[in-house]
Amino acid sequence: MTSHERATAIRLPDFRTPPMRAFHMAWFAFFLCFFGWFGIAPLMPVIRQELNLTKEQIGNTIIASVAITVIARLLIGWLCDRFGPRRTYAALLVLGALPVMGVGLAHDYTSFLLFRLAIGAIGASFVITQFHTSVMFAPSIVGTANATAAGWGNLGGGVTQIVMPMLFAVFIGAGAGAWWSWRLAMVIPGVAMLLTGIAYYYLTQDTPSGEWNRGERRPNASAAFREACGDGRVWALAALYAACFGMELTIDNIAALYFVDTFHLSMGAAGIVAGTFGMMNLFARALGGIVSDWAHRRWGLNGRTALLAVTIALEGVALVCFALAGWLPLAIGCMLVTGLFIKMSNGATYAVVPFVNKRALGAVAGIVGAGGNVGAVLAGFLFKTNSLSYSQALLILGVVVTASATLAVAVRFTAEAREQTRMPLGEAVHSAAGGD
Repeated sequence: MTSHERATAIRLPDFRTPPMRAFHMAWFAFFLCFFGWFGIAPLMPVIRQELNLTKEQIGNTIIASVAITVIARLLIGWLCDRFGPRRTYAALLVLGALPVMGVGLAHDYTSFLLFRLAIGAIGASFVITQFHTSVMFAPSIVGTANATAAGWGNLGGGVTQIVMPMLFAVFIGAGAGAWWSWRLAMVIPGVAMLLTGIAYYYLTQDTPSGEWNRGERRPNASAAFREACGDGRVWALAALYAACFGMELTIDNIAALYFVDTFHLSMGAAGIVAGTFGMMNLFARALGGIVSDWAHRRWGLNGRTALLAVTIALEGVALVCFALAGWLPLAIGCMLVTGLFIKMSNGATYAVVPFVNKRALGAVAGIVGAGGNVGAVLAGFLFKTNSLSYSQALLILGVVVTASATLAVAVRFTAEAREQTRMPLGEAVHSAAGGD
């Protein structure tokens, strides 16, 4: 089962060994964080009416929900390095549960905006999930473990679109009224996060051998971060991740409102339609990584970047079609095709990241990950503009995303780097994560 005490296989029924306990707890914690992060989105038709929010104010809350994550993702890697993933995840879950439950205290636009800003910090859970699985799995399986944990965690963004309107309806049926119902619905993911944070602390350990050893850190993280910042390829990948993961966050935030306002669906029906977009994470993100591995075997590292360019370009074209679709079945189909290429692009991006700079892998991963949230922040400004409809905003984004595919040309590798990648990908991740 283990190589140097790290797991060499993913055995889903196994909850006894430290690597598999960490795997299951990491993806489930990420799932709950995503669920709580976007739990408000499908309830916005009700909240908009109650708090008398304007389109600009709704746009500001969307920006707030993803803006703080940029800083949080850069910070959380340092916290993992210093305190280990177990303590860091437990603390994030417990502290992050407070604004998720507390958002019900919002009584006006300002208080609601501040709660959405605070909730956005839990988006940093992605970094800890990837960190913990990286130190728990052997080189031969770590890529699959990372992609699977990330994809299953991202499912939370789809499930919440379906479940939260159902919870709202349950409380309505119990006679709570709309004012109480959306507030009580948000308490449930908050409580789940709180309990999972406690469980994470007691059920997992930092490494296969036990407690986190600070001596396992790379000796000069600050120098590595500066080295990553000076590499143009890192910023190109950050921009490409903004074009894919940034669009995923954007659609997670606006899809329910879009289908309510454009196609006059009920909140429950719009939640189900929007939820199908997030549910594609069950397979699509991992598919991007799998195809990238195949492209590498066929054409080398440049095959990975070529694939990324293709998936980003197809994503942009599909997004344009989604924006122009005026018939509900066609709009749903275009949204799903957009989701397929968005999530494949997410996986393809992080299939390139480990090869850019093995000495600064953590810094590269953090910068690229933060780039995704920057993309969502910038997109949010389009959706708060009164002169643009949501369809027009989506059309502009589709054109920009399609054009951004050309940035993949900037992610090039020397002949020496291509030769070095004959070693298994997992070894690079293993080494950079503080391996044996």
